[in-house]
Amino acid sequence: MFGKKLYLIDATAFCYRAFYALKGFSTSFGQPTNAIYGFINILKKIIKEGKPDYLAVCFDVSRDTFRQKKFKEYKIQRPPMPDGLSSQIPLIKEIVRAYGLALFEKEGFEADDIIATLAKKAGENGLACVIVSSDKDMLQLVDENTQVFSPYEGKGIFYDKNKVSERFGVLPGQIPELIALVGDVVDNIPGVRGIGDKTAVQLLNSFGSLNRLLEDYAKIKQEKIKGSISENLEMIKLNLELASLDSKVGIDFDLDKARIADPDIGELYRIFKYLEFKRFLKNLPQQQGEQEQVQFSIIDEKELKSLLSKEKEFFFWGDSLSELTLGVNGKVFKLKNPAGQIKEALSDPKIKKSSHNLKKAKVGLFKEGVILEGLGFDTMIAAYLINPSGQAYSLSDLAWDYLGLRVDSPLDNAVAVSLLMKLKPKLDKELNEKSLDSLFTDLEMPLVEVLAKMELCGIKIDLGLLRQLSKDIEKRLVKLIDKIYSLSGCEFNINSPKQLREILFEKLKLPVIKKTKTGPSTDEEVLRALSGKNELPALLLEYRQLTKLKNTYIDALPELVDKKSGRVHTSFNQTGTETGRLSSSNPNLQNIPIKTDIGSNIRRAIIASGSRNYLLSCDYSQIELRILAHLSKDEALIEAFKEGKDIHRITASLICGLDEKEVDDNQRNMAKRVNFGIVYGLTSYGLSRDLGISVDEAGRFIEAYFARYPRVEDYIQKQIEKAGEDGFVTTLLGRRRYIPQINNKNQALRQFAERQAVNTPIQGSASDLIKLAMVQIQRKLDSGGFKSTMILQIHDELLFDVAQPELKEVAALVKDSMEHVLKLDVPIRVDIKMGKNWLEMKEVE
Repeated sequence: MFGKKLYLIDATAFCYRAFYALKGFSTSFGQPTNAIYGFINILKKIIKEGKPDYLAVCFDVSRDTFRQKKFKEYKIQRPPMPDGLSSQIPLIKEIVRAYGLALFEKEGFEADDIIATLAKKAGENGLACVIVSSDKDMLQLVDENTQVFSPYEGKGIFYDKNKVSERFGVLPGQIPELIALVGDVVDNIPGVRGIGDKTAVQLLNSFGSLNRLLEDYAKIKQEKIKGSISENLEMIKLNLELASLDSKVGIDFDLDKARIADPDIGELYRIFKYLEFKRFLKNLPQQQGEQEQVQFSIIDEKELKSLLSKEKEFFFWGDSLSELTLGVNGKVFKLKNPAGQIKEALSDPKIKKSSHNLKKAKVGLFKEGVILEGLGFDTMIAAYLINPSGQAYSLSDLAWDYLGLRVDSPLDNAVAVSLLMKLKPKLDKELNEKSLDSLFTDLEMPLVEVLAKMELCGIKIDLGLLRQLSKDIEKRLVKLIDKIYSLSGCEFNINSPKQLREILFEKLKLPVIKKTKTGPSTDEEVLRALSGKNELPALLLEYRQLTKLKNTYIDALPELVDKKSGRVHTSFNQTGTETGRLSSSNPNLQNIPIKTDIGSNIRRAIIASGSRNYLLSCDYSQIELRILAHLSKDEALIEAFKEGKDIHRITASLICGLDEKEVDDNQRNMAKRVNFGIVYGLTSYGLSRDLGISVDEAGRFIEAYFARYPRVEDYIQKQIEKAGEDGFVTTLLGRRRYIPQINNKNQALRQFAERQAVNTPIQGSASDLIKLAMVQIQRKLDSGGFKSTMILQIHDELLFDVAQPELKEVAALVKDSMEHVLKLDVPIRVDIKMGKNWLEMKEVE
């Protein structure tokens, strides 16, 4: 081969392959990205490993090519390009251009023909050519000058003339002849009846070429094959035309334009940022002179005092007092030997402070003996409210999103402060335009203070109980593993899906429920389905549950206890969900499975902070159903709550046409599933699976529900319609959630979006309600000088560590706030319990 190399990429084929191979790739605003992601990966691999001197990326333009004119059935079985893929192709082309690569396409021709033409021109220009494709058609182009690289075969295979002959039994130039005889299912080229690959290869090698075969087919000894060829002479000739690539497409080939050039880093950064490709962004080199440069002044304590006496607001950035950088009235200041004056300013509630992630700053400064007060504007919280679907809310992300500036972490403190001062007015304006300013000012910003106090307070853990629990589970696991091995008839790695598949489906011959790319699935849903057929799957589920609880909580919690405070300090995330719900991490105390005995015992390990303290649990009763009644204005639902009836029993009585007293537990349970399921877009299939009834029976149950609660059905329909028109839905307090897939042509995506449109105003309003209550309760605890503290929020429940003398007063205060902080058309009810630990609790009247 020649010295310099030209790589030609069959782009459309790779886009299709990535689109179907990769699942679940999309941006927060609904743009599918799986094909883009896969294509970039293959492109980077080729550039890195192939080290081409020249590179061209070739695309199909449309389905209407010269081949359709010759044979209208050509590729007719292929459906049109899916919407999810067609929306990605223009973005892929933008990326190709941003990488500085040549792009070729021509109306009426496939990418294959363009590649054939360019490969020929490469040889004329003294270039070696490597075609990157997994398409068998391309192998006809292989010669002394041209190879085909198939990247998905093993670790990638380079096909030269010998490799083609070895694999297919014919020379590269005979590949179209082979296809003419055997056909091509992918391109809908019909094969000759009775001729398979082996027979075709024998015929071509025997006669030397397809032309000779067609001229002398009478010499074929097998009568059936001779007859088939005789009957299909014209079709075989047409097949050869269809399978032969056109190397004379009229395209300009400017070698200089195909030379590998420096990529446009700024443009790639813009596209990757838009597509939320964090890994690709991280790997982009920083451009020289791109980083912001900010002028700052160094001031001492006296100058700081003078500066702040005239201003009632400042911006700040820094992980500690010693690194603190301030922004005042558009100017940036660093402190010389920060001491008393800055501490005083930070603790002054009259001076408003703005920064990014103020909760983290408040917790961090507290550890340095500074009480941060006067929290004014948090750019992270503001950005989250404006776009709750965002992938990330770092200051670097916001700098790009709102200022068009690329700034990489770690941020210089002066640059960070400068960005904060530029961001605030832009975010403030957008909050106002989207009617989110009240939610920001009156709820989310005060909540920052509340959550910081909860994190600093922490939660007491019974370490002795957890140690004993760990030993008990260890014993249970030993017995369980022995039983699993006994039922399996051998020892194996229970954590290996591959070995588990062999036991379940090959050795025990259990039915395959669903498949994955690597073989039959062994996930939780499958094991539950198989539990009725064999004892082993149920034991495997128990094993997984015990090991998960042991590793995630029982053994992990003691490691997270702070040595100074002796408590676990979970982190509350205010920007983690699209509905406004809080999440917690390190540890996540919101996911403890309380329906199992082990999960319950983990709750037993969360205890009151002292011998004269109690835990107080305050839990909203059926709050999402009450919000549904309020939003839908359904008279029957509202009346049931106003009269304090058992909502599940009353629903069952309405659906089944029975008196409430006649409703049995099974009927009440079905009604309960429907009541809660409606909020989450329950389907008849989902209900049938949950209750073990037929889909028809489940469908009739849901129809009967809507017949009794007609306003609920109206509400659901109106929410879907409104989301379709506006592109977003709102909660009672105006919190927005954008629903980008609401009008998607893909039924599964659209239906999922419709469920979000119905559920978000309900779940989001419940979230707003408990947050509002938290803010009010904390204010009352602070103003009343109570020693009791709020320590945990978990979905619809608040947990307090209460000093014994304050029990009655705090219980009344919390109940009043939770039940009356927001007025609904139905009464809000809170169930209150107390105890020494989070499990063993008794009701408080």
